[in-house]
Amino acid sequence: MTTTPRVAIHYRRLPDHTRVYDQRVLLEQDDVVVTLSEPLAMEAPMVHDQRVMLEPGSLVVWFTFPEAWHDIGHFYAADGRSTGLYANVITPPVMEGSVWHTTDLFLDLWWPREGAPTILDEDEFENALAKDWLDEETAHRARAEADRLLALATAGAWPPPVVGEWTLGRALAEVG
Repeated sequence: MTTTPRVAIHYRRLPDHTRVYDQRVLLEQDDVVVTLSEPLAMEAPMVHDQRVMLEPGSLVVWFTFPEAWHDIGHFYAADGRSTGLYANVITPPVMEGSVWHTTDLFLDLWWPREGAPTILDEDEFENALAKDWLDEETAHRARAEADRLLALATAGAWPPPVVGEWTLGRALAEVG
């Protein structure tokens, strides 16, 4: 049995918090890296519009695109049911071997399995702007990326095909 490579993702949340996520690398190509989270340890479910997005024991198949201003997570409930797609608007990741660095830019896109895509965390974004945690250029880029993803999703042109190709079943089969 081969060992699945891992990556340590240093995820910075302004103004001064960094969390490191240890994930299994499933696919590494020039245009995308697919990773699998560990089962999530959380105190309470993450909910939007009274629907569970993530819960204790959930898994996420992540899609990171070098030089992109977002990543995509395909969220699954603890029982393996897809709950939807989540895109973090982030700074393009600095990917140095098995150590990556990125900064969260507050805005997110959520597309529930049943329902329409929507931009989340507008209040957090506005708070970050009010506190000068984001410079004007980065804030403009974050807003443009969130709006672009929403427009693409609404037009049926998002997510990219790789997201549909890497289901949880395929990811779990890959790690054995």
